[in-house]
This record gives sequence, C-alpha cells and structure tokens, in this order.
Amino acid sequence: MIAVDVLVIGGGNAALCAALTAREAGASVLLLESSPREWRGGNSQHTRNVRCMHEAPQNVLVDAYPEEEYWQDLLKVTGGITNETLARLAIRESSRFRDWMRRHGVHFQAPLSGTLHLARTNAFFMGGGKALVNAYFRSAAELGVAIRYDSPVEWLELRDGRFVAAHIAGKDGAERIEARACVVASGGFESNREWLREAWGQVDGEWVADNFLIRGTRFNTGVLLKFLIDAGADTISDPTQAHMVAIDARAPLYDGGICTRIDCVSLGVVVNRNARRFDDEGEDFWPKRYAIWGRLVAQQPGQLAYSIIDAKAIGRFMPPVFPGVKTDSLPELARQLGLDEGAFLRTIEGYNAACRVGTFDHAVLDDCHTVGVVPPKTHWAMPIDTPPFFAYALRPGITFTYLGMKVNEQAAVHFGGRPSPNLFAAGEIMAGNVLGKGYTAGVGMTIGTAFGRIAGAQAAAAVLRGEQRAAA
Repeated sequence: MIAVDVLVIGGGNAALCAALTAREAGASVLLLESSPREWRGGNSQHTRNVRCMHEAPQNVLVDAYPEEEYWQDLLKVTGGITNETLARLAIRESSRFRDWMRRHGVHFQAPLSGTLHLARTNAFFMGGGKALVNAYFRSAAELGVAIRYDSPVEWLELRDGRFVAAHIAGKDGAERIEARACVVASGGFESNREWLREAWGQVDGEWVADNFLIRGTRFNTGVLLKFLIDAGADTISDPTQAHMVAIDARAPLYDGGICTRIDCVSLGVVVNRNARRFDDEGEDFWPKRYAIWGRLVAQQPGQLAYSIIDAKAIGRFMPPVFPGVKTDSLPELARQLGLDEGAFLRTIEGYNAACRVGTFDHAVLDDCHTVGVVPPKTHWAMPIDTPPFFAYALRPGITFTYLGMKVNEQAAVHFGGRPSPNLFAAGEIMAGNVLGKGYTAGVGMTIGTAFGRIAGAQAAAAVLRGEQRAAA
C-alpha cells in the first residue's frame, strides 16, 4: 500500500496540469500513466494548439478573440448542447493560463499565415503536443511529482462518494494506492472497440464501429469511465458523441494524429459510395467544421466517402500525407474509385450547373454558392471542371469520446447529484459537460488545461480540509 496526498490518474495534458497545480499547492502527488513511457501523453501528444480568449493582441495571438465570440463559436458547433457556466469558465481560464504553461517549459510559435486562419484564435505549441507533454513531464519530475508508467488503474475504492484508494494492475502485479484526494484524467473509451460497437450498433448486419479508425492513443479504453458509471457517478453526453474527423481511409488504426486529416473538403464536393453528396461542404470555415465531417461519414453506407477536387484547389489547403487518386477525366476518376460512373457524373454535373461563382476567397465566407441543388454549398462553390481531378477516400477517425463524468465548477465528480468531496475529473473524461456534440479547433486543450488546473487545485484544497478536520 502506498499513501499520497493527491493521486492523478492519466498522463495527458489534463492529468499533467492537475499534477503540476496540486504539487505547486504543496501536496505530494503521484501520477499513474497506463502506457509505457515511450507512449506517454495520451491524445495530447497529437495536438498542436489551444484555443484562447483574448481582448487584444497578445504575443503569439493577433487581433482579439473576446469571450462572447468564443462562446458563440462554441454554441454554434455544439448546437446549444453545452453547460454555459462550465464553458464560460474554461473560456475565461484560457485567457490566463499561457503564462503558467510557459513557466512549465511550453513554448509557442509565432503566428503563421496559411489556410487554417487560426492565428487569431489559437496559440500553437512549438514542437506540437509531444513537446508540450515532454515539457510538463520534465517540470513535474523537477517539482517532485512521482510518475509511474505501465500502471493501468482497474478500479477505485469509494465510500459514499469519497475516494479511498486505487487498484492497479501494473507489470509488477496488483497494488492498492491510498490517497487523500484523486483526479481522474484517464480519457474516454475511443480505443474500446466493443464499447463502440455497443454504442453505434449494426447496419445491414455489419458493426458500424468496425469501420472507425482511432486518431489518438490505443490506451484510452474507458476502464475507469465504465467503473464510475457502474458505481453510480452522474454522467453527461451520450456514447455516440465524439470528436470525430473525416480522415484518410488509409490511416493506421491507432495514433495517426493530425497528419491523417483531409483538409480539402470545403474546396470541392464529398460523395458517398453511392456517388451522392450528403452535406454542405462550404457551410463554414474548415476549423469549425472539420470535426463534424467524421460523424457525417459515419452515417454513410459502409462509413466511407470521397473528397473530390480539381486542379483549382491545389495549393489552397494543407496537403495530405498520402497522395490522392489522380486522373485527367471525371469518368476515369469514378472508375478508379469503384463508383457508379453514371451516378457520379450526374452528381458532379448537377453540382457544377448549380454553382454561382462570385469572388472566390477561401479566407472569408465568400459569395460563391449553389442554387437549386440539395444539399446546397453555401460558400466556396466552384465547378469541378479543370483537370487533373483528385479524390481522397475518407473514414471516420475518432479522437476522443464525449460520454463522461458530470462535474461542477470545482471539477468534482457527482454521485446522485452530490459532488464528491475528494474525487475530481479533468480532460476528456468530463469534456462532454462543455462539448455535447461538435468541436472547434483547440477547444479540447482549453478544456483539459482549464479543468486540469482546477481539479489539481481543488484536490490539494481537499487534502488541506482533511488535515484541518483531523487537527480539530
């Protein structure tokens, strides 16, 4: 048995922020990472940036991105399925935590121009998410946070909603670890294929989730999430909601990360395997829409779709890792993709005829749109008529699931509507409080950083309260 003030379960951004904050508050801290050291960092190792509120230009952030605009962006992508109090708490925290991040070794790169238009809203990490988690692990070790790898927690010992101990099945055998407070930041269940199957069900006798790829870590299997649900913890969101992106169908099963994303969707059309369009490719800027397309593809036959562009789109989007199918004619493109040639040509010809081309500008919500075609294309509608033509096969790529623990402003896990006095949650395991559905670039890191710091501070405060009670 090992006793510690604060036990942090997880090894990604939220867990590290919690561990660092609790240690800064004077608590002894043990962090348990389920993965081996070389795979540490959870999904955070695949990130690039954090979305930040700011009222005026701030070093790496240009112009201003005030609270209300951030909130409206979040409201739009979630369709209103969000807890406004917790969302605004995270938004306000995002204006304050960059200096803290720097103190722990995180470096930000200067704003870049380009096709993603994020220099105003998002701060990018120098070296990406892997550099960020490495910096946090270094800082944690320097501050005296104990870190253990290959230590998956199987279950928690609870007593009337109070955390007592964690039970792990490490490489050295089973072990019980007591702590005065605990922060659970162990992610969602996106790597648990059986749970995904249960959530998404079958269509025509085939499991929908069997066609999903996992953009992030293979270690997020939802063991503690399921345990807490079974133990009576209050939950938020539903098991089919997730940060789900349309990614290259040739991506690896796990850990493909950002480089597997296909970013040309808004510059062309997307068809399913019946050669039919199924949604507005130009509804809004790509950073606000890219995470919606994974779910859209998941709802198509065989969970497969194709992004189609022509030569006019080249140079206007971040090129994918793998080259697309390239042909000099649309009929040949259909044949290469195995699509019904007649249906494909009718779709493209109908779309081309519906295009009303004004002043094309992918940097703004331009006036190039369609008329008389369903679904419409609201912006950036240009005929697909200039060879060579390109196609990229798409599959749903899950980053993290939204089903999680219901928390309050102190990040406390709730049991029967009552907050636990010493069990807290941060990161993906509670992100559904803010993200009922949808996504906008960088907000996951906002939630993880904000609530990681809140959970760490509250866990340390719970330890102090316990000491005061014991002394009374």
